[in-house]
Amino acid sequence: MPDQRSPAVRDRWETSITWQRFSVPFAYPVAFTRGLLAPENPLLAETLALREPDKRHRALVFLDAGVAEALPGLAGEIAAHAEAHAAAIELVAAPVIVPGGEAIKTELTHIEGIQDAIHAHRIDRHSYVIAIGGGAVLDAVGLAAATAHRGVRHVRIPTTVLAQNDSGVGVKNAVNLKGVKNYTGTFAPPWAVLNDLDLLHALPRRDRLSGISEAVKVALIRDPGFFAWLEANVNALATFDPAAEEHMIRRSAELHMHQIAHGGDPFETGSARPLDFGHWSAHKLEAMTRHHVRHGEAVAIGVALDARYSVLAGLLEPGQEERVAVLLEGLGLRIWHPALARPGRGGRPAVLDGLDEFREHLGGALTVTLLAGLGRGVEVNAIDPALVVQAMDWLAAREAG
Repeated sequence: MPDQRSPAVRDRWETSITWQRFSVPFAYPVAFTRGLLAPENPLLAETLALREPDKRHRALVFLDAGVAEALPGLAGEIAAHAEAHAAAIELVAAPVIVPGGEAIKTELTHIEGIQDAIHAHRIDRHSYVIAIGGGAVLDAVGLAAATAHRGVRHVRIPTTVLAQNDSGVGVKNAVNLKGVKNYTGTFAPPWAVLNDLDLLHALPRRDRLSGISEAVKVALIRDPGFFAWLEANVNALATFDPAAEEHMIRRSAELHMHQIAHGGDPFETGSARPLDFGHWSAHKLEAMTRHHVRHGEAVAIGVALDARYSVLAGLLEPGQEERVAVLLEGLGLRIWHPALARPGRGGRPAVLDGLDEFREHLGGALTVTLLAGLGRGVEVNAIDPALVVQAMDWLAAREAG
């Protein structure tokens, strides 16, 4: 059909579109070592010198307050290490102590304080920000580093099981805002992740155990052989056998890294969150308890809940959820918390609001990962609240004995 518009109208609304296309490859080392800060260990110096081997590199260290308290000599070890590798490392100041745990993620003033330090010490895009701490500190320092100068080099040194086997190897940097978990943040890959397994010895037993829940989670959705290994080594893991703990952390990190690199959506532009099995309720439970329930503890509960839901929804063979529950309980993790029964809108359990928040965080349709087998995740786009309540009743009954 011929265009009946006048030439003036056609010219006015003529549109020309040119697609700008480019891709940027990301690559960063994830290392495992022991005694990272021992003077004879060259890993940190070699990491800073990856791109410019003949340069002395300026670095500013941010240290988790909980780690500093548990390891009072650590600041001195950092200084001694830098002195031993003075040709490669120039510490611009003593380590800056920052709050650990969710405290650093609940106030944007902490992010501003980190950025103030980056500015005051003239950390530029060829300098380094080094974060030593748990996942919350890595998240917060990573956000500040990613937004200062539109991105300065960030080296993560995770000090918890949860950060070494999961969050520390990823590309997210985020803090909480408006009561929503990880509401404000960026996707910015780190310069490097240096895992020092010796640092785990300073962890309280509660935190050391809770981090294993992320290994259980990723095994359940990606690797049946790893899940069977976790079952076979439950006692060794619960007593922190060094070889078992190291294998658990390494394999969990590998599975998380593989999903980020090969899952097709490393920056979560879609509506799926395939690595977040058990997390829709876990994030809500954390908020409902004002983080008295740790993230790993909440994930253990969420994993057990969604395993039972998978059975009730006809996705998972009955009895398989028992194996999940027995493993988590054998590790010393609870799979029930009274907050799950707390009433919310219309009298339904308040934790169900986590489904709406889970969907809203990414937008689009609700997408939740459930289990089609032990080691095989499947995505669904609807959750039946009545079945969730039945699954919670099952958890409560186990708790009651």
